[in-house]
Amino acid sequence: MTTHIYTVKGMDCADCANKIEKGVSRLAGVQEVRVDFATSKLHVGGEIPATVIDQRVQALGYSLDFENTVSATAPQVGGVIGFWNYLRSRHETRLALIGGAIILFTLLASLFGLVGNIREILLIAAISIAGYPIARSGLSTLFINRDFNINLLMTIAAVGALIIGEPLEGATVIFLFAIGESLEGYTADRARDSLRSLVSLAPVTAIRLTTQGEEVIPVEQLKIDDTILVKPGERVAMDGVVTVGESDVDQAPITGESVPVYKSLGAEVYAGTINGSGLLKIRVTHLAADNTLSRIIHLVETAQSERAPSQRLIDAFARVYTPAVVGIAALMAVIPPVLFHAPFWEIPGEAHGWLYRALSLLVIACPCALVISAPVTVISGITAAARRGVLIKGGMYLEALGQIRAFAFDKTGTLTQGKPIVTSTRAAICSTGEPCPECDNVLALASAVEQGSTHPLAKAVVSAAQERGLISRYLPAEKIENLAGRGVRGTVNGQSITIGSHSLFDAEYPHSHAFHELVNGVEAQGQTAMLVTNGEAVQGYITVADTLRDGSRQIITDLKALGITPVLLTGDNQIVAQAVGQAVGVEDVRAGLLPADKVTAIKELLATYRNVAMIGDGINDTPALAAATVGIAMGAAGSAQARETADVALMADDLNQLPFAIRLARFTRNLILQNVGLSLATKLIFLVLALFGGASLWLAILADVGISLLVTLNGMRPLSFERSVKNS
Repeated sequence: MTTHIYTVKGMDCADCANKIEKGVSRLAGVQEVRVDFATSKLHVGGEIPATVIDQRVQALGYSLDFENTVSATAPQVGGVIGFWNYLRSRHETRLALIGGAIILFTLLASLFGLVGNIREILLIAAISIAGYPIARSGLSTLFINRDFNINLLMTIAAVGALIIGEPLEGATVIFLFAIGESLEGYTADRARDSLRSLVSLAPVTAIRLTTQGEEVIPVEQLKIDDTILVKPGERVAMDGVVTVGESDVDQAPITGESVPVYKSLGAEVYAGTINGSGLLKIRVTHLAADNTLSRIIHLVETAQSERAPSQRLIDAFARVYTPAVVGIAALMAVIPPVLFHAPFWEIPGEAHGWLYRALSLLVIACPCALVISAPVTVISGITAAARRGVLIKGGMYLEALGQIRAFAFDKTGTLTQGKPIVTSTRAAICSTGEPCPECDNVLALASAVEQGSTHPLAKAVVSAAQERGLISRYLPAEKIENLAGRGVRGTVNGQSITIGSHSLFDAEYPHSHAFHELVNGVEAQGQTAMLVTNGEAVQGYITVADTLRDGSRQIITDLKALGITPVLLTGDNQIVAQAVGQAVGVEDVRAGLLPADKVTAIKELLATYRNVAMIGDGINDTPALAAATVGIAMGAAGSAQARETADVALMADDLNQLPFAIRLARFTRNLILQNVGLSLATKLIFLVLALFGGASLWLAILADVGISLLVTLNGMRPLSFERSVKNS
């Protein structure tokens, strides 16, 4: 099945997206359809001409933007000027402005007695001009989708106002509704600007180096293995590897890191990051459509199309709510006059008749504010997280993150660096434990044997010897022999040097009880001990440990302060795991776990805490990530697999973003609840007023517009929440 993607112009609220989705799905040849209100994108699966789709979309009151100017447009000026420009740019809002001008002229002229009998004609003209797009959309939706929508409610209310002799109220309702819908569309468009700002991070051109010199070309023309030049202060145009130069690169737009990262020969750089003071030559490793920034934008767009549970519930409620309101209004208009002889028409000087009250009910019950309450908030929350290098793959995961009660951590590469280093060296004859020539000799002998190995522990030994200037004391060992998981042996200066585990030495190389207890003591602290012998006597030991990430303990402390229980899940042995757990402040430590055991542990945590997040960085963590309520991947900037398997991806190896993500998710979820509560409470209050004849049509629509605007602006607060957290 072929899927085509179009950009839709004129969507003001999430209900518009539902309307287009249902209308297009009824076309012959359409196999699948999805409309993303957040991105204004229409996804159509099947073989159907674009012209046919455009005709259906136009029939519903919208249009397709084949030049894609909506998504490509850079963020525009805001405020009153921005809203005025928005009104002037759309056909239906220009008609609303003309209608509003007629209403204003009529009111002013009436004050001076200039309109007389044509007052009603002018107001009917205002209703007709401003209400034409509204009525057309409402009736088209009724005939095409067989649905009652908001526009049809307003059309009925305006016509009803004319019937009862209230053309001014009818015209006011239509004008305020049109402007209110436009205001919703404008504020939603401003929310979309936060996503467009991601697009603007990447340069559109790059300086490519050729045998003839430099040439400026569009980034789309770059090929893998091309070399580009990035001058100081410029944005990196494409993912690649540094081949010449060194510089500090600001990766905040991609990974959220607050401090520039030093880059030199062989270092990986990402599109959209900002070069510092050095000149860099970079070999391109990805095409424009597949670079890190493009993948981030794609993930954010996809995330915004994944509706949160609250949003799905609201959408389902709105589909039943609107036709139900029409039925209730009809009963409200008919039953009191028929059964209780109450006035149907307006009675001058008395309370409103029941037809007027029913029309007020239609206007008040408009579900705009309710429908818009979740999507704008989710857009803002996901985009705010992306700006900090946290990719949340959908509204459902954003909401779930706000409900997490337990956090399961992998150890190696997550809480720790995942890179062992030598922590101490001690010769058997050293009595003080302080560095001494004999201790240095132990490290030099070990490095001579380990130089040819790629094992992480061997690399740690060689690296330590290089740092201390011991790497050249002995020539590399000869006759290297691996000892089946227990150690390694080689010949150095004619001596047989063996490096191995404590258990190997206990079995084959006698040593004093005091030395035995010394090694037991360092291993009890979670360090790995490697003993060294020259075949005649034990020379000493080297300890290696995987160091904690900076701030790991503070992260655990912050999560506990949020009421979240941290748990450590690791395949490492119990002693090492307990040492790491104690160092970072995790009481619940589960060690010696295979991937299947981690899944079992996650299921046990789910039974206890209900909502559990799992964070890891390795392939062996994937099953546990999938089993958790929310799976979080580390270091996703360099790992496509991590981005694909997890529900949330940290672009950098930065655990500091976890408490921020939890706070943001809770804040966003609370905003959705606030918006829903405010919308329903306002509806209830005005429904009671309408029932007792205390709500006029113009006041009802003004309240609806005001609440819609209020929940939209409230829903955009996560964007400023991100800035306030940064500055705190």
